[in-house]
Amino acid sequence: MNITPIKTETDYRTALKKMETLFDAPVGTLESDKADILALLIDDYEKKHYSIEAPNPIAAIKIRMEEMQLKQKDLVPVIGSKSRVSSILNRKRKLTVDMIRNLNYRLSISPKILIRDYELA
Repeated sequence: MNITPIKTETDYRTALKKMETLFDAPVGTLESDKADILALLIDDYEKKHYSIEAPNPIAAIKIRMEEMQLKQKDLVPVIGSKSRVSSILNRKRKLTVDMIRNLNYRLSISPKILIRDYELA
């Protein structure tokens, strides 16, 4: 098998098909090494052509709330009063630095996501 850079969508689809045949190759074999190289090429192509943007801070909070089965009232110790939680989640007020710290610590949401700018309603 000849491994070449992935430059087009056709190359990408061909690489995915090759990866299917190499996926379960035993570790330490030539096929496994080829699969490792092909995975890097596929990953690079996907990052360039199918990048997924991180959610805005409020969407990230709501996603984490759903994952952790939290309700708005559960964020009171993290953000502040019920009305403050509501105003944050309804985009009427911006997150403060203290809120970002608390959300990072208690909900494990990356500060990199939480500091992104977002529009108020």
